[in-house]
Parts: sequence; structure tokens; C-alpha cells
Amino acid sequence: MSIAKCYSAQLIGLQAEIITIEVDISNGLHAFSVVGLGDRSVDEARDRISAAIKNSGHVSPKQKNQKVIISLAPADIRKVGTSFDLAMAVGYLRASQTVSFDPEGILFLGELSLEGNIRKVPGILPILCQMKERGYRIAFVPLQNAYEACLARDCRIYTVTSLNEVLSHLSGTTLLTPLPPHHEHAPSPQEYLMDMNIVRGNESAKRGLEIAAAGAHNILMYGPPGTGKTLLAQCFVSLLPPLTYEQSVEVTGIHSAAHTLGAGLILYPPFRSPHHTASYPSIVGGGAFPKPGEITLAHRGVLFLDEFPEFDRKVLEALRQPLEERAITISRAQGSVSFPAQCILIASMNPCPCGKGRDRGCVCTIKLLEAYKRRISGPIMDRIDVCLAVNKVDYEKLAAKNVSLESSASIRDRVLAARKLQKERFKRYNIAKNYNSEMNAQDIEKCLNMSDEARAVLAVSAQKFGLSGRAFHRVMKVGQTIADLASRALVEKKDILEALQYRRKIDE
Repeated sequence: MSIAKCYSAQLIGLQAEIITIEVDISNGLHAFSVVGLGDRSVDEARDRISAAIKNSGHVSPKQKNQKVIISLAPADIRKVGTSFDLAMAVGYLRASQTVSFDPEGILFLGELSLEGNIRKVPGILPILCQMKERGYRIAFVPLQNAYEACLARDCRIYTVTSLNEVLSHLSGTTLLTPLPPHHEHAPSPQEYLMDMNIVRGNESAKRGLEIAAAGAHNILMYGPPGTGKTLLAQCFVSLLPPLTYEQSVEVTGIHSAAHTLGAGLILYPPFRSPHHTASYPSIVGGGAFPKPGEITLAHRGVLFLDEFPEFDRKVLEALRQPLEERAITISRAQGSVSFPAQCILIASMNPCPCGKGRDRGCVCTIKLLEAYKRRISGPIMDRIDVCLAVNKVDYEKLAAKNVSLESSASIRDRVLAARKLQKERFKRYNIAKNYNSEMNAQDIEKCLNMSDEARAVLAVSAQKFGLSGRAFHRVMKVGQTIADLASRALVEKKDILEALQYRRKIDE
């Protein structure tokens, strides 16, 4: 009888793959099949499409004596999910001449209910952000995905609630209004949930967190239970600036692809805190169809690993590459997928297995202490820049009233000023980096300005403490961040000494 095409898309990792929906209707005994390497949810779409078309007031494919074949191309890519429902239904109705329109340049995304309503699907934003470069300019998406779809630029997005809405627009009966751009549609931004002014005592730890925030350095906090390590980690996010538009699009897209996006846009740095029993794939990503793990969900934000030594050794060692390269590659027999992983790691641990420490009656044997320390390998410790001792706070400080402490907003202003200096310096030397922690040896040689006295102190200290080459360069990068916070172009002796103080604690 006839053949028709429509277009949809799915994510492979974070890359959009256009899926061509080809519908062929021919005479013969009733048959309805979907081909193209679809999973169970795609195969079940036959019943959803038939019921949705019937309940939308049109003749269902199952009510006709005809043979219907729907092909999802390219056929060698595994199709997963329900986002092809709308495109398959529209394709069938076009093939049966119920509706007539030019499908070129149009994407259809959405799951169909039996009533003909269109339901939310994951991964909308990354697809919409890439559709223009794939040659598509118009997209129909579920209304429930509007909060993320509004971030997409340079394309016309229609949010729809039912199959009939789509058909009415395509036939010209009732035209829909495109989704307004982000600045007209974005929800009111939430405030930071925690503020540093609620943390009493541990001023040295606060100073270390400020340095880490300014240069995006990794952190390890150690101390007895109940001294405020988790609270400091939660407040640390408030020292980071809100996400820019581009960063918000990137982070929201990642969470959309991972099925973890809530009811609003992500406008602030994410904070991820997986339990120490979390599996390897849940932290680094993976699965038969690779999805982002916690280290990618923390992109542009913070990955907090409480009880650091209690995590599986395999999980900790897997963090080596992403902490160094700011990305993680997951390889499977079908191919490799890369996910971004530019996050700040905050790890916390107790001084010993019992958690009491020497001054609180620790009963751990030397053998237990050594085994506890060996759970964290040297290469992982090498990738941590700032080590902070979090000590017990005096009860008088905790019980005091009307105590005025510096707010996160005040500290964040200094962090922003330091980050601005870093960006200006990198731009001056044509280095495509944003933070001091991202510099490699070549970048350090090119743009780090250190006094002779500071170099001499660093050389002597490195020899005395037996620093590795990586640790040596990380001390220099932390020293540069300390100088940036003080608005100094030259890294001085006192900057290196402070940076060594944090490094020395790691290696003790």
C-alpha cells in the first residue's frame, strides 16, 4: 500500500544517535512487527501504539487486515527504551494517509500511554542540544520534559501532552506555540542548602577547603567520628559558584541521560555522596548499555566518599584515571563510551578502624592500623592535594550564642576572584584549562611564576619527604592557588610552605 518515514533519537553514552523510523503497510493477513534490534520495551510498543491510536479516535493497526512492518534504522544499533513510541505512531498514521506532512528535519520523542497521552522520557536534553548539528531543527517532546528542553538553543521545541495534539499541529488544524527560551522559562533558582557560617571551630580545615575550592583540588579529611567532616563536605559546595548556562546544560543533560533528573534544572554544582557499599559500576559507570556513574553525576560539582578506606579496593583504584584526566572511558565488546568526570573529590576517614584515635583511648593494634592505611594505595593518595585534620571542637564554642562566623558568600567571593586570575593567566599563555589543578608539567613550566627562595624550599622538602614527581607538581599547583587567593602573581616561600603542610600530613 505505502511506506513512510519519521525520525527519533536515542543516547549512546551522551552522544545522540538519530533513529529513522520506516513504516511499510501492505495487503495481506494481519501482522504487526517491529524490527531493528529493539529491546523488550521497543517490542511491546506495538500494543501501546495500537491502543493509543484507537483511543485517539483513529483506526488501530489491529483493526485492519494488513501487514505492518516498522523498521528502526540503523539496524545494527541496539534500541532501548520507550522514546520511539511517538515517532512510530506518527509514522504509521502518515503511512496510512491519516496525516500528511514533510518529516525531514523533525524529531519525535515520547512514550505513549494507552489513552494516547505522551509521557516523559529520559535523555531529552542531550539529544536536543545535538539535533542542530545532525540537521534537525524541530522537535516534539513530552510536556513533562519542558523544564530541561527549554535549555536547548537554536531549535524549535514543541511540548505536547497527547498524540492528537501532534497530529493537529502537523495537519495545520491547531498550531502549537514553541517552547520559550531558557531565560523566560527557568524555575526560580534554589539557594545553597548549607552555609559555612554554621560550622564552628576547625578554622584550619575551613582554610584548606577554601584553597581546594579556588583551585579545584582534591581533599582528604581525617579525624574522629563526630568532629564535623561530613558537615564540612556538605558546606563545601556553597563555596563553589553557581553553574553557568553552558555548565547547567551539560550537567542537566548528564542527569537526564542517567534517569536521575528531578523536577527542576540543575543550576548549582551537584553533590554526590554514595555509600561505601556502592558497587564498581555505580561509581565509575557501566552496564550492558553504559550509563554514567557517580563520578560523572558529580561532574562540575563534588564527589564525597565518606569512610574512604571502607570502599572496595577495586572502586578506589578505578578512580585513578578520572581524577587525573577529568574523564572516564568505559570499554565494552560493542565499543567504548567516554563520560566527563571533572569533579572535586572529597574523601573522609577516621584515624583508625575503631575511630577513637590515640588521644581517645584507641585499642587498635599496630597490625590493624597498618592494614587500615594500606586500604588506600599510594597512587590514590598522590592524587589528593589537600589533607585536612578535623579535630574535636570545644563544647564552649558549640554552646555559645550569637556567634558571628564568616558566611559562604564571603568566602565564595575570594574563590571567584582567584578563579578569575587563573583563567586570565591560562588565556595569556594559550592554555585550554580553567583551574590550577588541571595543569600538567608543561603548563606549570610555562605559566607558574615561583620565587627562587620558594623553589629552594620545595626542592629540599621534596628530598626530605620523598615526594613523587606527581606530588611535587601538585605542591606547586596548590602553592599557585594560595598565591591567587592572596592576589599575588609570584608564588612565594610561604605559599609553598603552606602547600607542603597539607601534603606532609598525607605522607605521614
